[in-house]
Amino acid sequence: MEKLLLTLACGDYDRTKALQDGVVQPEGIRLNYIPLQAEEIFYRMCNHKEFDASEMSLSNYITMRSRGDRSFVAIPVFPSRFFRHSCVFINAEAGIEKAGDLKGKKIGLPEYAITAAVWIRGFLSDDFGVAAEDIHWFTGGQEQPGRKERLKLRLPPEIKVAAIPQDQTLNGLLDGGELHGLISARVPSCFAKGSPQVRRLYPDYREVEMDYYKRTKIFPIMHVLVIRSEIYEAHPWVAQSLAKAFSQAKEVCIQRMHTSNTLACTLPWLFSEIERLKSLFGPDWWPYGIEANRHTLETLMRYMREQGLMEAAMTAEELFPANVAGEYKL
Repeated sequence: MEKLLLTLACGDYDRTKALQDGVVQPEGIRLNYIPLQAEEIFYRMCNHKEFDASEMSLSNYITMRSRGDRSFVAIPVFPSRFFRHSCVFINAEAGIEKAGDLKGKKIGLPEYAITAAVWIRGFLSDDFGVAAEDIHWFTGGQEQPGRKERLKLRLPPEIKVAAIPQDQTLNGLLDGGELHGLISARVPSCFAKGSPQVRRLYPDYREVEMDYYKRTKIFPIMHVLVIRSEIYEAHPWVAQSLAKAFSQAKEVCIQRMHTSNTLACTLPWLFSEIERLKSLFGPDWWPYGIEANRHTLETLMRYMREQGLMEAAMTAEELFPANVAGEYKL
C-alpha cells in the first residue's frame, strides 16, 4: 500500500535523529524530514504554510487558537524545552543588579510574543513582582535589522511595546547602552565576543534554574509539533502516527545515551549528568503527552493571559485533537 508522503520541518536534534535517518518510520507515512533553524521554520510555516507539518512556537500556536485561527493542529510532542534564566542579558551601566531593578527599564526582545519571552516575563512576575507593564519593551532584529512579530499584537494599553529603528539591531543597542537589557533565546553576539558592557543577570544560572525546577516542577516548553489542518482533516490518523514516532525517536536517543562502553555525546561526564538528571526529574526528563505536561501548559497559558497574548480562556485539552489526548491500553 502506498504510504502518505509528508514533508516535516524540524530542528536538527538528537531526540529526532532517528526520524531523520529512518531508524524510526511513522506508521503509514513516508517522511521527508527537512532540518532547519527554528526561526526559519516558524516564519515559513506561519506566513506561507510551506510544510505539511513542522515544529512551531508554542506561544504563537496558543495565541492563534485563542483567536479562533485553526490553520494548524498540534500534537503533544515538544521538540524544544529550555530553562530561560540564562537568557536575560543586561548592560553593565544600567544599574541592574537584581530582577526587581528591571522595573521602568528599556528591555529589548526579538518579538514580544516568542515563547522564551513569555516564560521569562512569567517568572519575573511570579518570583519578583515585575509585571509585563512595568517594563518598556522594544522589539526588532537581534543581529540583523528588520525583524517583526510573526503574529500581530493585540495588547492591552498598559503594556507598552515599540519597534526599534529599522536600521538598528538589539545587539548594537544593548552594547551601546541605549537598551538596558535584552531577553532572547539566542546569546547576543556582543556578549559572545566578550563585550565588557554586557553580562547575564544570572551568571550562576544553572543553580538558579535547578532551584526554579525544584520549586515549580516546570521545565519550560518552547516548541510544539503542528500539522496543517487540511492534512489532519483528510488523514486524522496522521496525528497519532507522528506522536508515536516522535516518542520512539526520543527513546532511541535516550537509549544511545546509556551506551556504557562509549560516549554517545561529546560530553566527558555524560553518565554523571544522566544520573543527576534522573535524581532531579525522575526517569523521563523530557516528557511528551498532555497529562505529564499539564502543569507546565497551564502555567504558560496563565502567563499568556497576564501578558495580553490570549484572547479566550482554554484548557490544555483544547490545544490538541481528541485522538491524541490519550492512548489505548492492552
